Amino acid sequence: MANRAFDWLNQAVKDLELAKKCRDNGHHEWACFISQQAAEKAVRALHLYMGQEAWGHVVARLINDLPEEVEVEDKLIDKAKVLDSFYIPARYPDSHPKGAPFEHYGPLQSEEAIKYACEIVEFVRSKMA
Repeated sequence: MANRAFDWLNQAVKDLELAKKCRDNGHHEWACFISQQAAEKAVRALHLYMGQEAWGHVVARLINDLPEEVEVEDKLIDKAKVLDSFYIPARYPDSHPKGAPFEHYGPLQSEEAIKYACEIVEFVRSKMA
């Protein structure tokens, strides 16, 4: 079977483009969620590139589950944890005590999410070069 690692990485890059468009159009909740998805897809790409499968949607755990020879700074895992916090609450109204997701996310959150996702994508890209 063909290794689809670069397909996953390419989709992660495309997802980041969409996250930026969502941010620019004021859809900050979607920018946050899509940034998390971009990071998740990028890390999955690295797992595939290294010949292993990855399960789950928690980016921090996916990073932690990389082989030992992949050196990862703790700060990158912390950034993944921030992205993981957007996985469900950015999409579902019942994730917050009151209000729809769009009322809980603004430019500050979407900028941070996109920045962190970009860093994770670049980390993966450097390991797959």
